Amino acid sequence: MRVAALYDIHGNLPALRAVLADVAREGVDTVVVGGDVATGPLPRETITHLIALGDRARFVTGNADREVVEAYDQGRRDINAARDPAKRAGDYAAGQISEIQRDFLAGFEPRVGLDIEGLGMTLFCHGSPRGDTEIITTATPDARLRDILNGVSEPVVVCGHTHRQFDRRLNGWRVINAGSVGMPYEGRSGAYWALLGPTVELRRTEYDLDEGLKELRAGGFPDVDEMLRESLLEPMNADEVADLFERQATDEH
Repeated sequence: MRVAALYDIHGNLPALRAVLADVAREGVDTVVVGGDVATGPLPRETITHLIALGDRARFVTGNADREVVEAYDQGRRDINAARDPAKRAGDYAAGQISEIQRDFLAGFEPRVGLDIEGLGMTLFCHGSPRGDTEIITTATPDARLRDILNGVSEPVVVCGHTHRQFDRRLNGWRVINAGSVGMPYEGRSGAYWALLGPTVELRRTEYDLDEGLKELRAGGFPDVDEMLRESLLEPMNADEVADLFERQATDEH
């Protein structure tokens, strides 16, 4: 089995289309979508493309997916009522999607396990095996990572959430971050994903960002430039972003 891992799309439909074209050329057996699919400029259209993947796709719940479903169920539609940009994005998505799309998001799995050629049993999660908001980065100390992985039987873990690719090994485990399709923190633009089996390939797909931004801005999401500034418009240094995430993880514990 060969698997394409697509994480953190965040409503960036132009990036998703470009990646799906690359995935089609690879002829993979399964696509695992690792969560946080709709919070962003084009939530409805993005979900439509994901539903069209059909039975060959598996979907892992991200924290943002849960929040969109919650916002939909609570009837939150006024994005100006929320100060937090992430919450505004969730409220915006909830106001754009249909009930069928809401149910699609609600049906995502907390984790997915697959036996991949050359890698063996592989666990797909969003943040970490313990929860969809737990942070793992390139800067995560071995001691904290060892605690996160304690009790995980699968030798390979694929995660996302922090929007930067990595491939780490620790005490018999291999931890891979597939990167972000729609909002990467890699220090340069592009759409990032992973091809698994029989090896691990951390992929970057280029797309016409200028044309993509025109499409994203036309969707009506008022925070589109603010949302994409530090990832695509004026990409931050990837190591600085990892350090920021790691400090957040430390503060939360």
